[in-house]
Amino acid sequence: MRLGEPARMQAAINITPLVDVVLVLLIIFMVMAPQMRKGPDVNLPNTTKPNAQGDERGRILVSIDEGGGLWINDRPVAAEYFGETLRAAAGAEPNPKVVIRGDAKLNFREVRQVMLAIEQAGFRGVGLIAKRAGAEGK
Repeated sequence: MRLGEPARMQAAINITPLVDVVLVLLIIFMVMAPQMRKGPDVNLPNTTKPNAQGDERGRILVSIDEGGGLWINDRPVAAEYFGETLRAAAGAEPNPKVVIRGDAKLNFREVRQVMLAIEQAGFRGVGLIAKRAGAEGK
């Protein structure tokens, strides 16, 4: 290079800051995703040693709040439309798993009625979600 000559532009993109920002956002979303669950606040019953809850693929979550309100996959459902809404939520899933998340203050009779409604809708076997005794959170 000589004095007075313009310097050649070098067209290179530094992607290191982009990768850093993307990784930070990924970590933030991984931490916040479990807390972003919608639906009713349900105080789960305690148990000394709950089994592993399994993965959430192909799972239909039925929640029963403290007042006895029904929710399917975080959407409120009227009791008279429960069966057809449950079948619609299953869609074309070959073997859907139905899991009940009921409030600890409910009578077992209310949970049992929901279990019977699930059976009448054509689903076999129902799982129950509980939390370990002394565990924090929902």
